[in-house]
Amino acid sequence: MSTAVLAARHLVKHYGAVTALDGADFEVQQGEVLAVVGDNGAGKSTLIKALTGALTPDSGEIFLDGQRVRFHSPLDARRRGIETVYQTLAVAPALDISANMFLGREQRRPGFLGSVLRLLDKPAMRTQAAATLQQLGITTAKSVRQQVETLSGGQRQAVAVARAAAWGSKVVVLDEPTAALGVREAGQVLELIRRIRDHGVAVILISHNMPQVFEVADRIHIHRLGQRVALVRPTEVTMTDVVAIMTGAKEGNKGRADADLPE
Repeated sequence: MSTAVLAARHLVKHYGAVTALDGADFEVQQGEVLAVVGDNGAGKSTLIKALTGALTPDSGEIFLDGQRVRFHSPLDARRRGIETVYQTLAVAPALDISANMFLGREQRRPGFLGSVLRLLDKPAMRTQAAATLQQLGITTAKSVRQQVETLSGGQRQAVAVARAAAWGSKVVVLDEPTAALGVREAGQVLELIRRIRDHGVAVILISHNMPQVFEVADRIHIHRLGQRVALVRPTEVTMTDVVAIMTGAKEGNKGRADADLPE
């Protein structure tokens, strides 16, 4: 048994008469890609929002590195090393790549210029942004001074993912990162996901694209009716098996916990 970097036990969330989470369990290990799959309405989004501070579950527990935590906002989760990239990306098209990499975390110049005049340290941010892109093998952009509005969809996605990887020391959550991308650009994003994993960061991939899930995931969390109904490895099941479990046509293994957590 190992300690999961991020885990949850028996999460419950009600919206009036609707039960979005019904005793949901979850865990992701350090340095793995965990795909989260399920039909629309299965409760995937609610689960991820609970894990990243976007909502507070009615009951249940969340653990980070084996310690109970309570996130009151996404900022709480970010401060603990959990970054999320939603489908909307939240990039600023009018700003350049380096400014987007430091969006909300802008660095000030040292001394009087930064503390009093509040001037940004653009050279330092550009240097760090370029180093991050190089480390992650992102070479499609001409320069970190290039405005994001001039980038393709895949390049914008890469910038958003790279920003999450730069600040997400524990977990990077990616919500449908290849949606609306062509085959080539989607392949580049999948390769970027592998690089993040290889740097020891856990990646949670929410996706409806089953071939891509089987290509990049180490394990697959199958969600149905507000709870985890199976936790499988793509080397041990077929896509048909996963779809059958998702739809209820086949029983899952209920997702046996692999993490050693406090009682």
